[in-house]
Amino acid sequence: MSTEIDARGLACPQPVIQAKKALDSIEQGSVTVIVDNAVAKENVAKLARANRCGLSIEEKDGHFYLRLTKDSGRQTPDGIPAARTVYLIAKNTLGHGNDELGAVLMKSFFFTLQAGDSVPAAVMFINAGVELAVDSSPVLDHLKALSAKGTEIMSCGTCLDYFGLKERLAIGEISNMYDILARLEGAGKAITLS
Repeated sequence: MSTEIDARGLACPQPVIQAKKALDSIEQGSVTVIVDNAVAKENVAKLARANRCGLSIEEKDGHFYLRLTKDSGRQTPDGIPAARTVYLIAKNTLGHGNDELGAVLMKSFFFTLQAGDSVPAAVMFINAGVELAVDSSPVLDHLKALSAKGTEIMSCGTCLDYFGLKERLAIGEISNMYDILARLEGAGKAITLS
C-alpha cells in the first residue's frame, strides 16, 4: 500500500501528525510526505526514525519528498526503551524562590545526572528551559556529556523562536510539541522540572 500526503504550506506539527496518522492506518507499505521547508523535513524524518521506518528523501524544485516505509516486523512504538526516563525541563532554574539559587541547583542537577551510571533516554526543553541548550548555557558541558552517552537532547522550536535563540542552539535538535509528547508517552518514566 502506498499513500501520498501533500503537506506543503502546513506549519509544524501538522505534517508530522498527518504522516503519523497515515502510518498508523497501515500494517506495512509506504507513505510519501511532501513538505516545503527544512524544519518539516527534519521533523518527518525524526518520526520515521522513531518508528523504525525506512526513509528516503528526495528534493525536487525546492520541495522535499520523504518516503517512509513501514514493515510491521520492524516497528516499535516511538523507538524509546520502555524502562528509560525522559525529562521535560520547563525553566532555566530549578525550584521556586530565588533565581540565583535555582541556577546553582539546575547546574548541580545536570552534573549529577550526567555523572550517574544510568542516563535518561531524552532531555527535552520547553519555554525558558531552552536557554539551557544554547551557547551560553551554564550546563552545556553536562548536556554534551549526556549526549555522548546516548541521551537525546531536544528543544522546542516554537520556544527557541519566541526567545530569539534558534541560531544559538548549541546541543541537540530542534523539535516540536508532537515529538515531545510522543517521547513523554513512550517513556518508562517521565519527569517534569519547572
